[in-house]
Amino acid sequence: MSNANKGRKRVVFRLTAPEATEVCISGSFNDWDTRKGVMKRKPGGFWEKIMMLPPGRYEYKFRVDGNWWLDPGNSQSCGNPFGGRNSVIEVADNPTAAKRKSRQVL
Repeated sequence: MSNANKGRKRVVFRLTAPEATEVCISGSFNDWDTRKGVMKRKPGGFWEKIMMLPPGRYEYKFRVDGNWWLDPGNSQSCGNPFGGRNSVIEVADNPTAAKRKSRQVL
């Protein structure tokens, strides 16, 4: 592991959105910059982004074809300054606690 990733944990973000043409994830871990969170389309209609994050609490949202989505696979959320909600993830020292598996919004 490089020094840049020392102490960081592998976090896998997934979102099922088979009709989407572009999906990004942005949040407090990347200064809400969608360009830093472009997700890759995977077989089966889902999108994935793997990040190396230090332990801590992070707020985030998916950007799907220009629309903001909460993580439908994560019931943890908090209010944001714009009157909406953000999903919340706690990255722990235990790597399995940091994984998020999301499913399609119905």
